[in-house]
Amino acid sequence: MRCVIARFPFDLVKSEVQAAMKGIKPEPITGESVVISRRTYPVKQVGEVITRQDRRDFSASEVTRALTRLGFTCRPVPAPAAEPSALETASTMLGTPAQN
Repeated sequence: MRCVIARFPFDLVKSEVQAAMKGIKPEPITGESVVISRRTYPVKQVGEVITRQDRRDFSASEVTRALTRLGFTCRPVPAPAAEPSALETASTMLGTPAQN
């Protein structure tokens, strides 16, 4: 499949992307991610490997669009964990009441 990433054309094939990522350890997920061969990789890491460009040269959405068209499962940015309220924090710090 032909696609453009960072203003450069690429001919990507699903099996070649899988082969390129084989043996590469996934980095921690902080943004959009993609599942390749049962491993979850950050989209920017995959883009860097398959294009051989610095990850600052392309956007995650460009790579996500290309990988989705190839048939990979892409996931959005994980939702941040909810911050506990002041009441919940105080309750945790004070502990539970003693049982008589």
